[in-house]
Amino acid sequence: MQLRVVSDQPWNVPADVLALPFAGEPTFEGELGEIDRRAGGELHVLAGFRELRSERYASVLAAAGELPVGRLLAIAAGPAPALDRETVVRLGAAIQLRLAGRPVRRLAVWLGAIATSLDGGAEAAAELITRGIVEGSFDPAALYRTGDAAAEAGPPVLDELILVVPGTASTAAATRAAERGAVIGEGTNLTRRLANRSANDVSPQVLADETRALAAAHGLWVDVLDEKRAAELGMGMFLAVGQGSANPPRMIVLRSGAEGETDAVGRRLAFVGKGVCFDSGGISIKASDRMEEMKMDKTGACTVLAAAVTAARLAPGVPLLAIAPAVENMPGPGASRPGDVVRAMNGKTVDIINTDAEGRLILGDAMTYAEHLGATHVVDVATLTGAVARAFGHLVTGAFGDPQPWYDELTAAAARAGERFWQLPLVDEYWPEMDSWTADMVNSSSPEAGLIKSALFLRQFVSVPWIHLDIAGSAYYRKPTAWAPHGATGVATATLVELALAGAR
Repeated sequence: MQLRVVSDQPWNVPADVLALPFAGEPTFEGELGEIDRRAGGELHVLAGFRELRSERYASVLAAAGELPVGRLLAIAAGPAPALDRETVVRLGAAIQLRLAGRPVRRLAVWLGAIATSLDGGAEAAAELITRGIVEGSFDPAALYRTGDAAAEAGPPVLDELILVVPGTASTAAATRAAERGAVIGEGTNLTRRLANRSANDVSPQVLADETRALAAAHGLWVDVLDEKRAAELGMGMFLAVGQGSANPPRMIVLRSGAEGETDAVGRRLAFVGKGVCFDSGGISIKASDRMEEMKMDKTGACTVLAAAVTAARLAPGVPLLAIAPAVENMPGPGASRPGDVVRAMNGKTVDIINTDAEGRLILGDAMTYAEHLGATHVVDVATLTGAVARAFGHLVTGAFGDPQPWYDELTAAAARAGERFWQLPLVDEYWPEMDSWTADMVNSSSPEAGLIKSALFLRQFVSVPWIHLDIAGSAYYRKPTAWAPHGATGVATATLVELALAGAR
């Protein structure tokens, strides 16, 4: 897709569709009023007929009159005072999805109203709308469906995106911002593409192979530990989860920058992502209801790998590690049993009470390994608990951090990315409930405060500043929204990229 930023008047830009994001009630004054006049008052008529509404993401296609475009697409951003970066990204994606099935190759987007209302002006609007349009181009149906009908029903494949910025804006600066947004959007879509792939398509070894291909394409270093090397390093928790499957586990390490190098703020940052390519629950087998969704249990791994690649594209050589413990949790002949005691890489012993509490086991050894490789700051990302979805639904990610200043850095990165996280407390008084008769700890206890206990368990395996992101609710949508289809959302990818780039030289 060719990207072009112009400061021309929006009514002079030829395109198949001219998208008009607006905030608040449409007033048809200024530029929007002139566009409406040249369209024969079509927007004004639609507003009077309640076809054009101000509710967020409400949209309408309209005739273009004498304008040099095939159609107008007006789309609402909601109240102007409430306009934020998340909404603008979703506006871009909603534009693409609204045009699904239409023969659109050249799309123009007028940014005047958004640039006026959004903190950061035209540059922020250009970056976030472009990122949203790229993310809106992702079609999960394209992964496996065949035939022209499936392709024609998806979002349009654009040859050109034209962003129309106010005349006072710098087109060069807005172009750079838009290009940045496109790269981050492509990173989000990489997460989604990997996460949506089925378990018979992506085994731990296939995920390792995909990582090798990404490393070769972007000049990154990669290492993959097989079960023998993992055993030599003492990764007893990681191996315990994967031993019930015919597909052996793989500990995947992707690195940007030189070995041992720190970034501009002195960090050796590591992202660790849960990579359960399929989670049956093991011997503690899950209920059959929606078990097919458990191909999504690898989303944390897909997120950290995509974030590392994206950060390296935007800041080549930025020091960064991404570690993805990849396993299948299956009830095969060698599967771990409730009551088994395993020894973690850091020497602690764990009594496996529930084999379906497996993500924390593989993450524990992976975080220990991250510190073994020199990590000074760690962020783990995991579809870890059902409790987080019950607490926050599918639009908010639950988060923990220790110490607070490190979590505050994530908060700043999430604000730049336009993503929502809610910090939960690490309540030490709950830890005695994780006591074991025979080992240092159990991997699961009573459901009360289960979300907090899962984080307390993970904290036993990290000694550096650490953040835990539980994306079990926000990792994928069961139903489509105005801005996204069903399936993987790519949540946290952009935030991790922003966190990494905070240390770029």
